[in-house]
Amino acid sequence: MNKELIINSTSSEVEIALLEDKLLVELNKERSNNEYSVGDIYLGKIKKIMPGLNAAFVDVGYEKDAFLHYLDLGPQIQTLLNYIKAGQSGNGAPLSIGDFELEPDIQKTGKIAQVLKPNSNIVVQIAKEPISTKGPRVTSEIAFAGRFLVLIPFSDKISVSQKIKSSEERNRLKRLITSIKPRNCGIIIRTVAENKLVADLDSDLRSLYKRWEIITQKLATAKPPQKIIGEIDRTSTILRDALNESFNNIVVNDQVLYDDIRTYIQRIVPDKVSIVKLHTGKVPIFDQFGIDKQIKNSFGKIVTIRSGTYLVIEHTEAMHVIDINSGHRVNQDQNQETNALEVNLEAATEVARQLRLRDMGGIIVIDFIDMVQGLNRRKLFEKLRDEMKRDRAKHSILPPSKFGLVQITRQRVRPEMNVQILEKCPACDGTGQIRPTILLTDDIENNLGYLIREQNEKNLTLLVHPYVYAFLTHGIFNFRWKWWRKFGQRVTIKTQNASHFLEYHFFNKNGDEIKM
Repeated sequence: MNKELIINSTSSEVEIALLEDKLLVELNKERSNNEYSVGDIYLGKIKKIMPGLNAAFVDVGYEKDAFLHYLDLGPQIQTLLNYIKAGQSGNGAPLSIGDFELEPDIQKTGKIAQVLKPNSNIVVQIAKEPISTKGPRVTSEIAFAGRFLVLIPFSDKISVSQKIKSSEERNRLKRLITSIKPRNCGIIIRTVAENKLVADLDSDLRSLYKRWEIITQKLATAKPPQKIIGEIDRTSTILRDALNESFNNIVVNDQVLYDDIRTYIQRIVPDKVSIVKLHTGKVPIFDQFGIDKQIKNSFGKIVTIRSGTYLVIEHTEAMHVIDINSGHRVNQDQNQETNALEVNLEAATEVARQLRLRDMGGIIVIDFIDMVQGLNRRKLFEKLRDEMKRDRAKHSILPPSKFGLVQITRQRVRPEMNVQILEKCPACDGTGQIRPTILLTDDIENNLGYLIREQNEKNLTLLVHPYVYAFLTHGIFNFRWKWWRKFGQRVTIKTQNASHFLEYHFFNKNGDEIKM
């Protein structure tokens, strides 16, 4: 599969588009002022303990307090709290996680009031960004994700990705990590670590451990609420998690970002540096790769597939609902069951793309076209499951019910991507009402009189819709002739197909538009 990453950098945000075989499958926007991103680590202050929820609210500086559930404390929360106290004691002694004694794990069925106290300090990591009216969700089980490994302080476990199937390779990786990992640090070995050399793993591990040391150093002077260390930017996160051998193009339109990406890739995958390219053309980068057109066609309530099948996507407070419609796609040579299967299989591919593209999370219910045969329902389920394998977000899919409904739960850590594709009508400015068309020529003539008599403009050009052009130039004694008699100079009239019916523009002799 051909994968491309197209990055559009502006003054306010960075837009990141992931293409698979030229088809837009993911769209990420990273605002320059985004303060609360997944992975950021804060020193917060516990504001309230809620025994009924078995949770606490933590002040991390956001307008709404962050939510910390008991199950997100991590088994070694007592050790972390002791570490924070030691780090902020002010005795100046450097802390080493390897010399710190681990406390017994807390009970999974315990109560948060037995562990945390109001107004005490705690180090937390953003697990979910603020969504709608909710503050961020946080965890105190800190984790640092790298290219090959994930480092978890105050743990001794070594886990290997289940996607690495070879038992020999799994044992090799465990032996390597056991020999190089710091004491009291747990490690998760990611899928991309398969068949990697010990030097690569050691370099990644050292980089992650340095991030923990930064936290240790900052604890001595930090005052809650304060960000201690931020996650790497969204662009680098995508490169870290998604970059593989199938990537063959990364195009960016900003020189500084181009240099940063080259440096980052040089560090993690040196042989891939050549795929990074700088876009310097006059055409905007998203137009050059047809991304803007795909965005306009892929967002909104109704999404049409080329064959005529279309999806109706509705969003409610509790869930997302997708309805599949066959549209005008009907093969008269096939029966209803076969037609329904073909439509559903095609729609399944688009549904999987839409979930990734819009980053829809929570509960998604899809109403496919009813099929009678159990074998066909099974084919649909397997097709949807195969298409969703490329989705990096955690998800679970249930087989179609007897009513033809498929239920999906998908991990949600960021607000859903929502792009407004409906544009304000330039003729009515969104009011739904326009000036009478019979007054159009009077308006043009009045503006011409002002420009020629008051502004002394010469050699004016009038740009109008083709229908209006035909009306103004029809016959010998047309409007162009009338204006020449009235104002004493010729007015050039030209057409523009992109104009709406009542739109017109004036240009001076230098070709510059005159704003009226």
